[in-house]
Amino acid sequence: MLMFDHQWRFDSPGPIAPGVIGEFLDLINRISGQGPRKSILEHFKSAFSGAAGLPYHSSSDVSWAASDLERSMDEAAANAPLFIDAFYTACEQLRQRNHDMALPDAARINRILTEHNAGYQLDPPNLVATRTHIPISVPEQAPSLDAQAHELIEAALDASERALAEGKGRQAVQDVLWLLETVSTAFRSAEILDGSIQGRYFNKIIAELKSHGRSNHQDHILQWMMTLHGYLSSPTGGGVRHGVDLRDGIALQINEARLYCNLARSYLTFLIGEHERLSGRSS
Repeated sequence: MLMFDHQWRFDSPGPIAPGVIGEFLDLINRISGQGPRKSILEHFKSAFSGAAGLPYHSSSDVSWAASDLERSMDEAAANAPLFIDAFYTACEQLRQRNHDMALPDAARINRILTEHNAGYQLDPPNLVATRTHIPISVPEQAPSLDAQAHELIEAALDASERALAEGKGRQAVQDVLWLLETVSTAFRSAEILDGSIQGRYFNKIIAELKSHGRSNHQDHILQWMMTLHGYLSSPTGGGVRHGVDLRDGIALQINEARLYCNLARSYLTFLIGEHERLSGRSS
């Protein structure tokens, strides 16, 4: 059994890259040619059933064993670390029982994972994530924001990170985009710029902030923020608010979702800092 983050066993960090399934299945078929085919297929089926959290039942014949194995692999594919662990551990168990059997080693498995950009590599006894997501930090406490705002920020950021860990990129971006819109309403206060910010929606509020900008840097940052928000909201862009255009929309990949979440978190940090600055200036 491989060693990796224990939480991955309960909260999937994402599915296995689709191409890996076929590659592993091809290796299993080659392995099964070295001994009793049904017995070997059942061995791997048991491993993948366990990874998928399914009960294991022996198939009636070789044909059913092969199709049941594929079904178990498809179910286990929802959790990449468990999927890789199931295959690697099953191979190692066969190696211990059959010293003369040719089996793929860690280097061969790593080649498949690399070719399909799976995001993991074997370093026995460890499974290592090669594209770990490190979220941009957001201030935990901002004196100019009230307790309710702090609770909303914490809850939305936690929800976004959970969605990323589960491979739900669109939901993760939606949570943090909603938070960006919510925090922007804090500028609609009598204590901020003498209450001159009157817009009710994100783009209007940010546009009014731009009109009060103190530098080209701030002007560009706010414009980039509006551009990101507009793209992610558009049906032909990120499509996280108004649905995805069925003809021209583009599916959001998990690595893209991570980037968008970090961009939104960095803009959120900027807005919180601006709120602090403007609150201090007007007090």
